[in-house]
Order: sequence, then structure tokens, then C-alpha cells
Amino acid sequence: MSYESKVREFYDNAFHCYQRFMGDRWHHGDPEAEASGLPPLRACEVLEEKIVSQLGLKEGSWALDFGSGIGGPTLHMAQVSSASFVGVTNNERLNQKAREKAAQAGLAHKVRFVTLGDTDYKHLPFPEGTFDAVTFYESVCHIPDKAALFRELARILKPGGRLGGMDWLQRPFGQYQTEEQILRFMQPLNDSTAIPGHGSVGSYTRMMEEAGLQVLVARDLYEGTLSKGSATSEEQVQWLGYEGPEGEMFQQGKKTLDEARAAGVFTVGMFVAVKPR
Repeated sequence: MSYESKVREFYDNAFHCYQRFMGDRWHHGDPEAEASGLPPLRACEVLEEKIVSQLGLKEGSWALDFGSGIGGPTLHMAQVSSASFVGVTNNERLNQKAREKAAQAGLAHKVRFVTLGDTDYKHLPFPEGTFDAVTFYESVCHIPDKAALFRELARILKPGGRLGGMDWLQRPFGQYQTEEQILRFMQPLNDSTAIPGHGSVGSYTRMMEEAGLQVLVARDLYEGTLSKGSATSEEQVQWLGYEGPEGEMFQQGKKTLDEARAAGVFTVGMFVAVKPR
């Protein structure tokens, strides 16, 4: 079984758990928005709107959302920008739900969701220079060959087009400085959440540059501090006591994420890059 197929199966199982606890936003919210007291959904929307602004999306723009889940961020970006989107993932179950949501929101004419084969990210089914923008929200972390993905995302961008998104990353922090020390916390997280290995702000920047992109923004959203999740104390207990499909796996995933957060070696990065004209 390929690693990519393991990710697909992970999200078959995660569908119930993630939708129950996070709705249709399976990514972190904007830290500043959360610190101001905004609820988690609105904090996620704020981050999406910041990325939309950085990418210059507007009516007439054509964008791809890589790893679109059940469509929450894709649909919100389409609503606030009036741009058209294609959301892609290798999981048809998620796409079926995303299509339902698009129809309910009256956006089926603006947004469509395409299911890719497990390794199609290495050869995306779009001609060179198709899109004005590409987005991603905590999806690249699941890809084994991240460099190949960034090359493909660069290829399908138009000259002057932009790539923007955010992802789970690892970093040295405090007493944990070596790769061995970092992986003491990150490897259990990788194993429990179908992640082949986390990159860093520096490694993502290098891969984007090697793909021919000029990186405009590459920053740790929690630089110098511990990353935070949006779960309340009550939700934290519910996560750790989850008894739905594959309950033990998701309890373990939450536990290992909390431990990596507490050690400071887990963080989230935000990126914006442009394809030179």
C-alpha cells in the first residue's frame, strides 16, 4: 500500500471525527483573530481571507485549492473573492460532501471538486499555466514527495500567479534542538495522523524556490511561542474521549499533537510565493 493510499484511508476514518469537532474547517485559525476573542470558525475565515488578499483573487480569477477536504475553505474563498475554484483531493467521500455543500451554498457554478488518484499530485491533470492562484490548508504535510508537488503547483500557475497557504511544520524549540530531540515528539504525531514527515519554514521555502517560485512570505505563525489549538477545555476532554470510528487512533492523534505543542516543536507556517513572469 502506498503512503498516499494510507492518507486516503485516514481521511475515510477521520471524516466523522473531524466534522464532529471542527465542522468544515480542518485547519488552524488566525492566531491574532483567536487572541482577540473571535470564535474558531471566524478565526479560520480570517486566515482564509488574508490568503485571498495576498493572492489578489477577484472575480474572473481561476484558482486551485489543493487538499480541499469537505470544502469549507474553498467555498468561503469563492464567496469572499468571487473567484472560481477547483478543489482537489484523493478522497471521493470528502468530495461528495464538498459538492453537496457547494450546491447548498449556491456555488456549484463557481466551485467544483475533483478526485485525483493517489499519486496524481506528481502529474496534475491540468495544462501548464492554467491557474491564477493555488491555495493549500494543512494538506501538503500529508504528501511524501513535497518537492514534486511544489514543482507541479508551480507548473500549473500562470506567470505572475501566486501560491499561498499554511501547513503543519516542525521546528527546534527550547531544549529540543536536534532532529532526534524534535522527532521524539513529532514521530508519534506523524504515525498517528498519516504524515510521512513534517517540513519546516526553511525546507518549504527551499522547495518552492527550487520549483521556480519567488517566496514572498514564509513565516512561523507562532514564532517564539507555543502553538495553540482552538479546542476549549470541554472540547479537549471530548477529543481525548472520542469513541467514534477508529476512536483510539484519533484519541492518540490528539494526545501526540498536544505533547508536540507543549514541547514547542510543532508549529504552523504561512507561505505566499509568486511565479515570475
